Amino acid sequence: MSELHPWRRYVAIGDSFTEGVGDPEPSSPGGHRGWSDRVAEVLAASPDDFAYANLAIRGRLLQQIIDEQVEQAVALKPDLVSANGGGNDILRPGGDPDDIAARFEGMVERLGSTGATVVIFAGMDVGWAPVFSRLRGRVAVLNEHLRAIAARHDCVVVDLWAMRELQDTRMWDVDRLHLAPLGHHTVARAMLAALHVENELEPRQPDALPVGTWRQARAEDLVWAREYFVPWVLRRVRNQSSGDGRTAKRPEAGPYAS
Repeated sequence: MSELHPWRRYVAIGDSFTEGVGDPEPSSPGGHRGWSDRVAEVLAASPDDFAYANLAIRGRLLQQIIDEQVEQAVALKPDLVSANGGGNDILRPGGDPDDIAARFEGMVERLGSTGATVVIFAGMDVGWAPVFSRLRGRVAVLNEHLRAIAARHDCVVVDLWAMRELQDTRMWDVDRLHLAPLGHHTVARAMLAALHVENELEPRQPDALPVGTWRQARAEDLVWAREYFVPWVLRRVRNQSSGDGRTAKRPEAGPYAS
């Protein structure tokens, strides 16, 4: 059997997006699967000595990812690295896409200095999301920086902004902050396509949306705000993070196993 790809050691770094929050799987390390695990599962099919580590931790700001994960990733000697970060910074008041991009480029330079293929992600278009739509301009500016960084450093870009299917609410977890299993599956397919890796992951169609009234929708919005949005805001005010006290779910590079 011919090899499906040239990589033997994949390390993923980032925040909740890469950790896989929103895609629960009790049998997986950390209790979540996510797009990165799904990609690793495909890559592990060939070659036989393929190894995978996932250092991402939910809630991490970009500087925390740089300080805590980059050198750990380099020490694992990967030939493929995926890196996300900056999303939590953009969500904070005063989040400056220019500053985020400057620090992100330093991270990419360090990861790329190992000779590894570096994969980065252009952020999702949040214009459809009522609460987060005001951040659309910041995300767009950051994306332009990221595309320029990718061109300068020969990175692979997974363009989430262009993926209109991610604007379907059924791609998202009930907290509206993290992808649901369907969304993680869709991002996994996008990364494999960006890497030109043949795979058998098929597009999945979401279940039909139930017919509801305006009153029901507003009631759901109030429940969401009370259970998810307000606690998220309070954590920001208190300088707390959902990742406080957590460690990476796959800190060592080893054979992939679900």
